[in-house]
Amino acid sequence: MCNLYRMTKKQDEVAQWFDAIDALGGANSSGEVFPGYPGMVVAGGQLKRMNWGFPLVMKGKQGQLLKPKPVNNTRTDKLDSFFWRHSFEERRCLIPVTAWAEAEGPKGGKTRTWLSLPDNELFACAGIWRTSDEWGDCYSMVMTDAAGAAGEVHTRMPVILRRENYAAWTEGSPDEARDFCVPWSNEISLDRTDQPWAGGVASQRTLL
Repeated sequence: MCNLYRMTKKQDEVAQWFDAIDALGGANSSGEVFPGYPGMVVAGGQLKRMNWGFPLVMKGKQGQLLKPKPVNNTRTDKLDSFFWRHSFEERRCLIPVTAWAEAEGPKGGKTRTWLSLPDNELFACAGIWRTSDEWGDCYSMVMTDAAGAAGEVHTRMPVILRRENYAAWTEGSPDEARDFCVPWSNEISLDRTDQPWAGGVASQRTLL
């Protein structure tokens, strides 16, 4: 799963890397990205800012509406479910990432382990997006089974796309896109830190 990732490149660098039109405007939004907060997304040939996580409507014990919960991860085996199907079929996007984090360690003492691609300072994770009443445009990261070094820290990992497959993911048929929903087969670097995981928004975990 992924509930925290880094995007440390400036938006003009990201737009150039993805050959996208910079539609962000304003200040750069680089840094750590958490569920429920804005991140950079490439959709429709444009670099945009969207909220990370589809809103999941929550109700209290008395039936009252509560604050929506961000569903920020999409399992590949659930892409055909009602919650995800139309977005996967019609609105796929690229999520620029420089590293993502997983929690390791004992309960109450978990720390952040960062995962990245050793030969790529910037890469793309597969995403889907839609427009919501609650948060406007929002996106979710597609997750598959973990492999290699990623399997040491979690059972799932983001679907990482090769640069030559960017267009096929965003513009191809659902069947073509589904072929890319596999574990990354190349090397992955691990950076185990002593930075606490718990506390703040880094502890959120939502996946459907």
